[in-house]
Amino acid sequence: MSQQEPMEQWIQELAKLDDSDVKMTEKQLKIIQAAVEIFAEKGFAGSSTSEIAQRAGVAEGTIFRHYKTKKDLLLSIVAPMVSKLIGPFVWNEFKDVLEKDHSSLEEFLYDMAINRIKFTHKHLKIIKILLQEIPFQPDLKDAFKRQVGMKIFQRLSEIIEYFKSKGEVIDVPTQSVVRFIASSFIGLLASHFILMPDQPWDEEKEIRDMIQFIMNGLSGK
Repeated sequence: MSQQEPMEQWIQELAKLDDSDVKMTEKQLKIIQAAVEIFAEKGFAGSSTSEIAQRAGVAEGTIFRHYKTKKDLLLSIVAPMVSKLIGPFVWNEFKDVLEKDHSSLEEFLYDMAINRIKFTHKHLKIIKILLQEIPFQPDLKDAFKRQVGMKIFQRLSEIIEYFKSKGEVIDVPTQSVVRFIASSFIGLLASHFILMPDQPWDEEKEIRDMIQFIMNGLSGK
């Protein structure tokens, strides 16, 4: 069996969601895939249903037979993915790092960086849509927080508490430490993959520099 593109895997999984007991047609799947590609390239505001229809190879009216508005199309893609796909998928691909015993905070941060960079490489289009639209879609933000954010935040808090007990982290609120680490990672990923994707990138050096930055702020030495 040949390897499928990550995007095709997302689309196939989306097609299996059956909350309404209605299976997606082949045309709907083409519309979804085209919408994901264009939303990722241009953002929701910069995209049009006519572009989506053209890329999907369907009439624009076909889109409106399935989705009343462009926003309905966006939410039909992203909301189920957050609640049923992204939550478990992010957790499953991240779980090995979060559950592994690490000898030091620095080792944990390095494993986490490698893991998240690989994940971002594989699913960049979906991640772009989430980053672009979550700030403007309250329902989407709440779903992401419930399905992804809280579970990861809780586990990271437990890890930080463990390294605090070993004297590797200064005595500051754990929530503040987790936010500091998360913002550093998000900044690294966003700057490379979204803000400055064409700039030279030495992955190993960037990871090590970020970790050194974090460790200097947290070690108390």
